[in-house]
Amino acid sequence: MQATDKPALVALVTDALAYYRQPVSEFTLQVWVQACQPFTLEQVQKAMTAHATDPEHGQFAPKVADIVRILQGTHTDRAQLAWGKALEAMSSVDAYTDVIFDDPAIHACIEDLGGWPKVCRTDIKELSHLQHRFCLSHKAYTGRGQFEYPRRLAGDRSPDSEYEKKGLKLPRPALIGDEAKCRAVYQGGNVAGKTAITYRPVEVLAIDNLQPRIAA
Repeated sequence: MQATDKPALVALVTDALAYYRQPVSEFTLQVWVQACQPFTLEQVQKAMTAHATDPEHGQFAPKVADIVRILQGTHTDRAQLAWGKALEAMSSVDAYTDVIFDDPAIHACIEDLGGWPKVCRTDIKELSHLQHRFCLSHKAYTGRGQFEYPRRLAGDRSPDSEYEKKGLKLPRPALIGDEAKCRAVYQGGNVAGKTAITYRPVEVLAIDNLQPRIAA
């Protein structure tokens, strides 16, 4: 939402709450303005109308959570939609191709499940279990808001260094979903993945713990 839309949004919220005979405070308006930043004014207007005409929820004054739920869906809704997108990609893109989804949480989930090649090769009998684990993980990541994730999901192919040695271009990844969002996911992700794993001998850790005492 643009900064110039703030007066119109404030007027919209004020009118909507007045319809339900609800008082409007400065704090309430600040919460609404901040929560509606990711959306356009038109989207918020349509969501307000959808809430007001909802037979079940429309009898109560709209809260921020009501509008966000209409515009984004619940975490469960998004997890199911994300699983559908991942499942479709599993059947249309092979395990040897790098992929980039337009949802960073999908990247984090698939890495947790063992990576793109392993997920693609899941036995049909195990898909139900995989879906359950994926959706739980996706809800956890989206609920967290900010998290680390791999910028791309690597396929089961030769390492990048092998292509570079032979002077060949790296294989182009398959973009799953909105191309602009895929590029944003790629730019915001980590090269090595979301989890950095290092190994150190136990003896070294013991020495590290003793160093402060020795120095003292």
